[in-house]
Amino acid sequence: MVIRTYPQGSPDEWDEPSVSTSRSDPPGRPLTAVVLAAGHGTRMRSARPKPLHRLCGRPMILHVLDALADLPVTRVVVVVGHRAEWVTKTLIEHAPAGMAIEFVEQAEQRGTGDAMSVALTGLPEEDDGDDGDVVVLPGDTPLLRPATLARLVRGHRAHDDAATLLTAVLDDPTGYGRVVRGRDDAVARVVEHGDASEDELSVTEVNTSMYCFRRSVLAPSLRRLRPANAQGEYYLTDVVEVLYEAGHRVGSLVVEDTMEVAGVNDRAQLAIAEAELRDRINERWMRRGVTMWDPQTTYIDTEVVLSTDVVLLPGVILQGACEVGEHAEIGPDTRLVDTTVGEGAVVASSVCRRSVIGPDARVGPFAVLAEGTEVLAGGVVGPGPSDPLAPSR
Repeated sequence: MVIRTYPQGSPDEWDEPSVSTSRSDPPGRPLTAVVLAAGHGTRMRSARPKPLHRLCGRPMILHVLDALADLPVTRVVVVVGHRAEWVTKTLIEHAPAGMAIEFVEQAEQRGTGDAMSVALTGLPEEDDGDDGDVVVLPGDTPLLRPATLARLVRGHRAHDDAATLLTAVLDDPTGYGRVVRGRDDAVARVVEHGDASEDELSVTEVNTSMYCFRRSVLAPSLRRLRPANAQGEYYLTDVVEVLYEAGHRVGSLVVEDTMEVAGVNDRAQLAIAEAELRDRINERWMRRGVTMWDPQTTYIDTEVVLSTDVVLLPGVILQGACEVGEHAEIGPDTRLVDTTVGEGAVVASSVCRRSVIGPDARVGPFAVLAEGTEVLAGGVVGPGPSDPLAPSR
């Protein structure tokens, strides 16, 4: 495989930088990452690969990569499988700037343990005495915050654990692998729901499928996995028991906000995740000086840029690379796609695609701006499809 550095798409800039694992820190032992994105995602019932379903205008897997952006990761290996060419092309075009990504293909889906073994072939050879760490993430958890991932790596290194799991405590843990603890409250094993006993099913702490492994012990542990489970697959979770039985310590970090680790397996879960992400986006913009009359009916994609004192009325949808200048007013019931709105402009009850609306212009109500339309400063566009207008006198 060839290592490439890809151009930036749209970074998630909402979270605070990590404390002791950010790119600005002095280099420590090497840190790499693996993102598992080979599954079919059959419950999505879609020709589109599950990692490429969009949340707030951005493919799900790119939100996962955003969570790695503050870590000093030297390389990210993405394991692809179903519709591999489509997933690869999307990441080539839109992955975060400066992120070195390599793709490896899991030709036959035989479980997460097998996927991890495939992933290791994409990581560089370790130098003698240079024991690094590997962060492992599923490609369908788009709500993970960079700060949480940084805490996972920081705790893993502080305790010098062989592995550290990100776990969650759920009121209803149905369907999740249960975390079973052993001596000194260390994690002894993870039992998948279908393989759990009655006592194990009563455990409410679950595995989130997010890990940090010491790389030197990972490969030997993977070689000891056997598909002795209800699914007949190689489970990455079984590495935990292998390490524990070999005398290694396996630690954990319990996530505070369980929404961060919510996986997306069908369209209903996709809608829930998008609503959560939209709430985060709206809150951050309001804290930066944007007025929203009704945040619940305001939809803003991740690439949108808003200035201070922008007013968004109910029913506003801003998609793609929209930019809105200071004191502009958008809405109600307005949809803008890749459109620039100048300072002080008003756009009411209209649809505009890839248009430029000048400062102090007035568009609508009930206007439709076709692609490439430019409304000059002070221009007025009334109802219906319109051509660019010169400024009113």
